[in-house]
Amino acid sequence: MSNPLLDFSDLPRFDRITPDDVGPAVDMLLEKANAALETVTAPDFPARWDAIAKVLDVATEHLGTAWGAISHLNSVADTPELRAAYNAALPRVTEFWTRLGADERLYAKYKAIDPATLTPEQRQAHKNAVRNFVLSGAELTGAAKERFAQIQERQAELSQKFSENALDATDAFAYYATAQELDGVPADVQQTALAAAQAEGKSGYKLTLKMPCYLPVMQFATRSALRETMYRAYVTRASDQAEGEARRFDNSALIREILMLRREEARLLGYDNFGQVSVVPKMAKSPDEVVSFLRDLARRARPYAEKDVADLREFAASQLGLHDPQAWDWPYLAEKLKEARYAFSEQEVKQYFTTPKVLAGLFRIIETLFEVSIRRDSAPVWHPAVEFYRIERNGQLVGQFYLDLPARTGKRGGAWMDDVRTRWLRPDTGVLQTPVAHLVCNFAEGVEGKPPLLTHDDVITLFHEFGHGLHHMLTQVNERDVSGISGVEWDAVELPSQFMENFCWEWDVLRNMTAHVNTGAPLPRELFDKMTAAKNFQSGMATLRQIEFSLFDMLLHTDHDPAQDFMPLLAEVRSEVSVLPPPSFSRTAHTFSHIFAGGYAAGYYSYKWAEVLSADAYAAFEETAGSDGLPSTETGRRYRQAILEAGGSRPAMESFKAFRGREPTLDALLRHQGMAS
Repeated sequence: MSNPLLDFSDLPRFDRITPDDVGPAVDMLLEKANAALETVTAPDFPARWDAIAKVLDVATEHLGTAWGAISHLNSVADTPELRAAYNAALPRVTEFWTRLGADERLYAKYKAIDPATLTPEQRQAHKNAVRNFVLSGAELTGAAKERFAQIQERQAELSQKFSENALDATDAFAYYATAQELDGVPADVQQTALAAAQAEGKSGYKLTLKMPCYLPVMQFATRSALRETMYRAYVTRASDQAEGEARRFDNSALIREILMLRREEARLLGYDNFGQVSVVPKMAKSPDEVVSFLRDLARRARPYAEKDVADLREFAASQLGLHDPQAWDWPYLAEKLKEARYAFSEQEVKQYFTTPKVLAGLFRIIETLFEVSIRRDSAPVWHPAVEFYRIERNGQLVGQFYLDLPARTGKRGGAWMDDVRTRWLRPDTGVLQTPVAHLVCNFAEGVEGKPPLLTHDDVITLFHEFGHGLHHMLTQVNERDVSGISGVEWDAVELPSQFMENFCWEWDVLRNMTAHVNTGAPLPRELFDKMTAAKNFQSGMATLRQIEFSLFDMLLHTDHDPAQDFMPLLAEVRSEVSVLPPPSFSRTAHTFSHIFAGGYAAGYYSYKWAEVLSADAYAAFEETAGSDGLPSTETGRRYRQAILEAGGSRPAMESFKAFRGREPTLDALLRHQGMAS
């Protein structure tokens, strides 16, 4: 039987890929990619963009597509066999990409290309490529080049192990609670926990650290002892503070080695630290600019955050007789205060957000705003819960996407968008390849035959990931390396995702995407008004929490000596920024996958940076909304053309100015979060 990973005629054959296919496919694709590299770097091969693309880019795209499918399955359908196959191939794949990025012969070819012979899209891609060669060590020689390659390979191994430890530590925990212990926990969460225990032949209710279980327990369980058990397990995952057997997943040593390798890499490239390397392809000009931005935002948010904490403490003492709340009490207190102040609970709201209705509403807003249609489609999938869709404009295919919403064992936590393939006018066939995306979340499944229910936060997460997906799929750029999100500065890449979140607070949008799970009634206006009143509840604290992560990340990659323990730095950042410092045993860094296994190293600030852009962009829709409250299609068209369709074909600031007519300001963000003075 032929290897499904070597079939590039259509979409990946996710239903047929087995761990046994991985090694042979990677071997063959690496062989072809290496041959292509030798061909284009030969002295007599022309230094022309199209000639190189036709040979090398086609071969590396096949390798990237197959490896992307393997990596994706490793994230959403992890098994011991697949993990072993993935880890066996990872060093070889990493070695190839490292060598390709640092190949001085290829670098010389690119430098010899005459920019005058290129289209504007190709010129931007060429400029990025030359910059990336330098950052990939193409100007290094001898022992330095060799060491640089070793660093890349080792970093790939460490990041993968970090990710595995975080997943395994999360999956390994289970607490079997009694019915009495679950007092206050929502009925649907209890039903899921009961079914999970019964499936294992155990009594009681199985509680896990997966978000659909962990978060509602922390928010609603009346028993502080249960919340403490869950909290301690959650914040000590993959650390030296975990209990007993779970310590085998400790990420401490991995973090130290990753940080040492990053500093060494930076110094080989002629920089003082990794933070300086990280900002080279970003909008921010320097780590200092990032740190100043974060501290300025922290200063503005702090008074609001301090008031948030004072309100919580006062409520805890006066209403619940709790005079010394602990870390595991805060989510519960926040939920209780919100219920008291705004007379609604997350649990009440959740009954109106059934997944099918939310999706229909989300699709409607996308169709209206961006003048497309979304239809069910078919493709091979990796799990029965996965759905597949196509996006069309005027009957023409624009893009397609896989939607994988439920949490399950073997699927890493969080939510993300990833590309399956990119829009590209293929140099080998002359055919325009349309983009395909993965949209992955970790939501609770439905219980007792009812559709799955989403919290309002889940709805926001879904809109966020769709924003990334639209950026990838609605592009009109034909040059692969600057098409969709490719080539977009990392600190601007969150603009379209955070932009979409705003629609989750518009009545005219929400009322069309809600139906009570039992009665079918839409969300009542009165309940929506309470939600809106509560929208910026604790936004000061939430802002400082993001700044704490961002500042820790940047200082970790600039001022910190990797040979030293990083926990004192985290404590310092918390004392500077946090208004509710967690207990000393908390080890959030040990599962901070964004920076240790996810491409956000010295770049986590991008969320806040891009939030400034997205809030300002959304203000354009607020300024042009119709009398019916619905967003203007004309503004949607301008946004689509200036931001989404342009992709990475020009600097993000140019795209922003093309849409807004000026540079962004902080005002809209502070206003949206109730922190405008």
